[in-house]
Amino acid sequence: MKALIMTLGTRGDVQPFVALAQALDAAGHEAVLCAPHRFADLVTGNGVTFAGVDDGPMRQLDSPAEAGLAFGGGLRARVRQIREMPSMFDQVLSDSWHVASGGAGSGADVVIHNGQILSGQHVAEALGIPAVLGLPLPMYVPTREYPWPGQSLSFGLPGWLNRATFAGMRLPASMFGRVIDRWRRDTLGLSPRPGRHDPTVRPDGRPAPVLHAYSPAVLPRPEDWPGTAEVTGYWFLSSASRLPADVEQFLAAGPAPLFAGFGSMSGLDPQALTRAVVQAAALTGHRLVMATGWGGLDAGTAKAAAVEHGMELLVVADVDYQALFPRMAAIVHHGGAGTVGTAFAAGRPQVVCPFVADQPFWGRVAHARGVAPMPLTQRRLSGSALAARIAQADAPASVAAATSLSDRIAGERGLDRAVALTEQVVLAGQ
Repeated sequence: MKALIMTLGTRGDVQPFVALAQALDAAGHEAVLCAPHRFADLVTGNGVTFAGVDDGPMRQLDSPAEAGLAFGGGLRARVRQIREMPSMFDQVLSDSWHVASGGAGSGADVVIHNGQILSGQHVAEALGIPAVLGLPLPMYVPTREYPWPGQSLSFGLPGWLNRATFAGMRLPASMFGRVIDRWRRDTLGLSPRPGRHDPTVRPDGRPAPVLHAYSPAVLPRPEDWPGTAEVTGYWFLSSASRLPADVEQFLAAGPAPLFAGFGSMSGLDPQALTRAVVQAAALTGHRLVMATGWGGLDAGTAKAAAVEHGMELLVVADVDYQALFPRMAAIVHHGGAGTVGTAFAAGRPQVVCPFVADQPFWGRVAHARGVAPMPLTQRRLSGSALAARIAQADAPASVAAATSLSDRIAGERGLDRAVALTEQVVLAGQ
């Protein structure tokens, strides 16, 4: 079996699929991972065959200023996104078909895609092969049990209203429908059909297979999902890399530190956010490992604040969270699906400081599992407020809950389950 895996997004949207490709290769299959060019080293460095597509809308995250406007710029920024975003996918779509029809992905028996790349189900339809939707969060399949994770919605809504909130997934079709239909017609030679913009619907109208790459111990499979939707367990890389020498030296020099990192989610004032994080660590007596990510936190500001507060600080740019998180006292992060999953598996308590999209959802899930206090939104984040949340995370009950949840996750075999389900799809010709 040859699998063409297609994904678009941040590292958290790519790394689980690197792990899936590893697992498919280990099971005797052939996997090709199609992702933005910027992730070539991540993919090939883990022994997986890579096929690149244009970075598309990812370029909005190339500077802290652009990232801040993209995620927190208000109504004007949203209007600009709606106007400009469709054209950003023209080259992504073109590259996707090139990879699938004549490039490294040609001859595939199945397409596994994350929906965000927009091309997955259409490429599979043009090739006459099945498409499997692979997701790090439950964005597409409606349920009465919780609201759509795409917006900051309260838990505890009536079941019918929870299910209705998943109408938010109609937005991609309204934004990108014309671009995709033109590409389907002119490049793929496909006619319009009902449900063509919904990746949970196969060309014949039946439900498509959907694999959710998170732990059922974290978020159980809803009882009202169709049988085609599964929760497999997490898709983690086969082994964590070694930590850099400076990180090992810092860890050996004192008690387990606090970790803080927000990826690219800096808002419009990363310096103020950085000062608040350093102050919170100082108020709680923690040493601090701070990850700058794509500009979410500012290294220069952090170092100056650490000197002011007389505390130990190590700033890192790119480090393997699977190797780092188990060595932390607690983990402060933005609540992205990849980061929160790695934190759950590490068995350390968390403080989730969400900014946009699914981050508030995961913050509430972490709180519900007992491993984190209530989320502290970045708009309300101050040194004193974050320090209070860190103190709650340090409590014995949070530490015990985090350890217990980690033990349950360790017993799951999410990648094996995902490979077996994909094999079933191909064998059934679905």
